[in-house]
Amino acid sequence: MTSVIFIYLFLVLQLQVASRYFAAAADVNDEVKVEVLFMPENCSQMSGKGDLVNAHYDGYLAKDGSKFYCSRSVKDGHPQWFVLGIGQVLKGLDVGLMGMCPGEKRKLIVPPSLAFGAKGKAPVPPNATVIFEVELYSVSRGPRTLEAFKEMDQDQDNSLTEVEIRQYLKSQDLKNEGKTKEETFYDGVVKDVLRRNDADRDGTLSVKEYNVYGHDEL
Repeated sequence: MTSVIFIYLFLVLQLQVASRYFAAAADVNDEVKVEVLFMPENCSQMSGKGDLVNAHYDGYLAKDGSKFYCSRSVKDGHPQWFVLGIGQVLKGLDVGLMGMCPGEKRKLIVPPSLAFGAKGKAPVPPNATVIFEVELYSVSRGPRTLEAFKEMDQDQDNSLTEVEIRQYLKSQDLKNEGKTKEETFYDGVVKDVLRRNDADRDGTLSVKEYNVYGHDEL
C-alpha cells in the first residue's frame, strides 16, 4: 500500500508541474524556429521529454550576432547534461531539442518569451530574440523517472551510488548503440550528475535528490 501511495503522489507532482509548464507556454503565441544544420545517416533514437541528453550549445543575440554563452568555455568545457522538457534549461532549448538525433546539429531561433523574457539576463538585454547552435551527443531514455530509479537502485536501499549510475548509463549505451563509451566519458557524467543533485554531498542520490524538477537555466 505504501508503494502505491508513493507512486500516486509522484504522478500528482508530475501533473502539477507539467500543467504549470505548459500553461506558461500557452500564454504566448511564439514558437522556436528550428533549422537542421547536420543530420547523421543513422538515428538510434530521438530525444523526448524526460530523457537525459548531452549537448553543447552556443548562444548568440539575433540583433547583432554577438555570442553571450558557450558551453565549451564553462564547467571544464564538458558537454552539458540535463533532463529534457522539464525546465532545467530555457524553454526554447527544451522545445528546440525535442525529436533530435544523437550527432545532429541544429540552429534554434528563440523568441524572448521562450528565452530571457522582458527582463533579460546580463549580458542578454530585455526582450531579446536569441539564437542557439546546438550539437546533441547522446540520449538516454527516461533516466529520471521513478521506474528508472528503481532499475538503477540494484541493492534496493533507496539511494543511488556512483557505481549504480555508471552501470545504468553503460547499459543504456549497450542497448541503444551496441557498445559502451570510454570510461573517462562516464567519469564526467557521474561527476556532473552528483554535482548537480547531491545536495548533502554524501556521494549518493536519495529519492528526494533525484527529483527532476529542480531549475537550472543554462
